[in-house]
Amino acid sequence: MNPTRLTELLEAVQRGELPVAQALEQLRDLPYGELGVAKVDNHRELRQGYPEVVLCQGKTKEQVREILGYMIRERTHNVLATRAGADLRAAVSDLHSDLRYNALGRTLVLERESPSAVVGTLALVTAGTADLPVAEEAFETAGLLGIRVERIDDVGVAGIHRLVSYLPVLRQARVLIVVAGMEGALASVVAGLVSRPVIAVPTSVGYGASFGGLAALLTMLNSCAGGVGVVNIDNGYGAACLAGAILRS
Repeated sequence: MNPTRLTELLEAVQRGELPVAQALEQLRDLPYGELGVAKVDNHRELRQGYPEVVLCQGKTKEQVREILGYMIRERTHNVLATRAGADLRAAVSDLHSDLRYNALGRTLVLERESPSAVVGTLALVTAGTADLPVAEEAFETAGLLGIRVERIDDVGVAGIHRLVSYLPVLRQARVLIVVAGMEGALASVVAGLVSRPVIAVPTSVGYGASFGGLAALLTMLNSCAGGVGVVNIDNGYGAACLAGAILRS
């Protein structure tokens, strides 16, 4: 349930086109659906502008199948599941013929309605090809939030000349997401070149002393460039949600 659908529902009742009993039935599962294994938040889109998202990591195939099945059967909004491995994709593929799987980003998406377009462009920048899985998660999330995305891939500081050629795109964006592993320096470099908010996403890519993304996280947190906000390691989903909040404000 989002503001548009709720408004249409109430107006239909007001005009006498929809019986009160039918309207109540459509609102029956607000604010959440009780499944036993989970409480699916059906009220989130009304509060925050985007619907419930399923984090598959840590859940069994049966649990994910039950949650996604409920969201697909009982609700009408778009569906997003993150951290979904190929084996999980096989376990839920029969739930809907339009359920789309992004193997690189490990996301499952069911887009049943076009999201409301957000004004402004998001520049999604990656340091290296190994950072693409996290960037893909951010890309899929941003798409369901109605955000127009410009992709700039493989422009890390080891070859800074690659980044410079994209300066016009970087400076036209209203918000930027920079995804980088290893030492994570790219976020500071980008923030030093633009006047827009930069959302830094450290990834767990790197050799031993990167400590699974901790080195990149600390570099980004210690950025000497202003305007950098940092999300958790490998959190492409969270970065896209933050970008959406900035663009909608």
